[in-house]
Amino acid sequence: RTLRYVPEGSQDKIISDKDVFETLLKIFKALFINDYSRQAHILALLPAIKCKYLELQTVEKKQAKFNSRSHQNQHVFSPEEVLFNTLGFTVTRDRSSLVSAGTGVFISKGFVPKGTLVSMYPGTVYRKHEPIFFQSLGNPFIFRCIDGILIDGNDKGLSRSVYRSCSRRDQLGPFQMSDESWLTAALQNPLAVGQYVNNCSHEKAANVCYQEFDVPGCFPVELKQYLPNILYSHDIESHLRCVVLVTLRDIKQGEELFSNYYTVIN
Repeated sequence: RTLRYVPEGSQDKIISDKDVFETLLKIFKALFINDYSRQAHILALLPAIKCKYLELQTVEKKQAKFNSRSHQNQHVFSPEEVLFNTLGFTVTRDRSSLVSAGTGVFISKGFVPKGTLVSMYPGTVYRKHEPIFFQSLGNPFIFRCIDGILIDGNDKGLSRSVYRSCSRRDQLGPFQMSDESWLTAALQNPLAVGQYVNNCSHEKAANVCYQEFDVPGCFPVELKQYLPNILYSHDIESHLRCVVLVTLRDIKQGEELFSNYYTVIN
């Protein structure tokens, strides 16, 4: 365990909710614009939003044309490329550098400054009274928030089925309220790999920490398709809880991410 002093009254956050919100908007907008042709059915219902994205897309194309050596370089980027072009790094899952640790998460390209949102913890969000017993059996991917809210980040078995069921239940016509792609190998949101970040050790100190974030009601409806979390209960009027991982120091290309599974707060 790593002891970290938290001043009285602090919410134990490395960066502000505003910074988290703005970072998510930045990368989600970039993903949306990159995948603009697939969003036609959504934009047809949002004429004002469509005009805004048409303007943004025009600016992006002009910038891409200016930066490219030829017209052939202008193409639809992969989500990982969008992440690199937007935030300056990519994160990928690979075999951990720790013996017997299984899968880990690495900065595969670029450089990540201290205090950067570097990943998200995906999964179904449960309140204290909601049933998670069977999903929890043999499940190492359940994250407990400070207030007792649980996030099940398991992408297999019953957990996978529950997430997909809740996600499709909450879909409003063409509007997806969450991202299911983290359950597959083809991620639409390349940040949704936080459940595979391993715990630190004596040899490998923590370089990221968890930070809770409640998605505000003003979050753009067209961008919710990239949120890798869904509420278990449909009838609860509350903000969606997300957990992001924030860097505690500068992280270079090739480094693995390590967190504290337990944070002792004084």
